[in-house]
Amino acid sequence: MNQRTRIKICGLTREADVEAAAAAGADAIGLVFYEKSPRHVTVRRAAELVRALPPFVQPVGLFVNASPDDIARACEALPGLLLQFHGDEAPEDCAAAARPYLRAARMARGFDLLDFATRFSSAHAILLDAHVEGYGGGGKVFDWSLIPSGVPRPLVLSGGLHAANVIDGILQVRPWAVDVSSGVEAAKGIKDAQAMRQFCEAVREADARIADAHGT
Repeated sequence: MNQRTRIKICGLTREADVEAAAAAGADAIGLVFYEKSPRHVTVRRAAELVRALPPFVQPVGLFVNASPDDIARACEALPGLLLQFHGDEAPEDCAAAARPYLRAARMARGFDLLDFATRFSSAHAILLDAHVEGYGGGGKVFDWSLIPSGVPRPLVLSGGLHAANVIDGILQVRPWAVDVSSGVEAAKGIKDAQAMRQFCEAVREADARIADAHGT
């Protein structure tokens, strides 16, 4: 049985973009609580944006080395929030909030993803991003051949994805989900509705190709 590839669109800052992402077929939207990001939103602003979500679209909060108090405030304001840790957090830091979470891995040659995924065995998934200056959002693609087989957690493919390369990424990596930010933007934090639609259509095209290859 083939698994439908889930879609997360990250770095949303406007209600219109939240609505357009959901209409395009996104399964989740990402809200960036990292103050140094150009896509940063406050907890109060994030709560306003989440009110624009239809049912069954998951809000995800991205944190980078945040304090437990900051995480707790976000969880209180957004009860359905899935956490995403994108900094230098240890496994116990990620588990402390007692919420489902994703753990970002910064992929580079020599990085031991199997060991990383084993250490973060409580993560709901491992998000694979390019190793860039800062913490994510660099719009850079990493070498997908660095991903070993047998990673013991579901994988979310990220890093420089857009409508023109996501089909190749899905066919090569077969991730549980894909995550896009800069690849569907008109400017940092400002999404392009057509680009989001094209991205989601490309993901569905990749899934259809996989289904056809398996004769389903």
